[in-house]
Amino acid sequence: MKKNDFSPQLTEFLAHYLPELKNVSENTISAYCDTFRLFLGYCKDTEGMNIEKMSLKDLKPELVERFLHWLETERGNSIATRNHRLAAIHSFVRYLQVQEPTLLLNFQRILAIPVKKTERKSIKPLTKEAVAVILRQPDTSKARGRRDATILCVLYDTACRVQELCDLRVEDVRFEHPANIRIHGKGRKIRIVPLLHSAIFTLMPDRFSCRSPGRTRRTFTGKEPFTTVYQPERQPIDQSWCCVYPQ
Repeated sequence: MKKNDFSPQLTEFLAHYLPELKNVSENTISAYCDTFRLFLGYCKDTEGMNIEKMSLKDLKPELVERFLHWLETERGNSIATRNHRLAAIHSFVRYLQVQEPTLLLNFQRILAIPVKKTERKSIKPLTKEAVAVILRQPDTSKARGRRDATILCVLYDTACRVQELCDLRVEDVRFEHPANIRIHGKGRKIRIVPLLHSAIFTLMPDRFSCRSPGRTRRTFTGKEPFTTVYQPERQPIDQSWCCVYPQ
């Protein structure tokens, strides 16, 4: 077994195994990359390891446990974040079990590291009056306000996550009866959510200015965050579109 066999295995896992063989979503792969970016940085800066010569033999349960402890104590990450990082490492180790069976016992010890239980706090729902106040905040006489009103209305009407809103594409919105919106959730799960009349009104194309007359299918873009414009099919919503911008 080569000395520096960690890097090629990690590259194969992230660049080929997850997207090609497992068909994992881009968001999941991005989260896994973040985990190993932190892990390698910890190994280099805190453990004093030479990551260029890192071997799979160096991937020990004690190292993983110290990394998880560092996440909570030094970076101030929550238990939920700590568990997400551990899940990414577990996924990588399950992949390695088949690739390097000589280290199977060591990998199984890493897989035995448990997730921490978190306390689930009860969430107090907003009253109808409070929701109405929030929805009235954007100034709909301006393009920026119409954009913000659309974000709030769609989030309230569909109960979608912010990332799910960012992943919406032109063809996901149906205005014809029965009006609905197709949401791409976590784990590539798709759900169809009916749209109320208020959401249909805020999404109607005639409420927005069109930059290119030839483009009839619309979505939003974060490249010009203060306007709502038409874009070609399959143009995703940018995450910056959902950010809070200074006045």
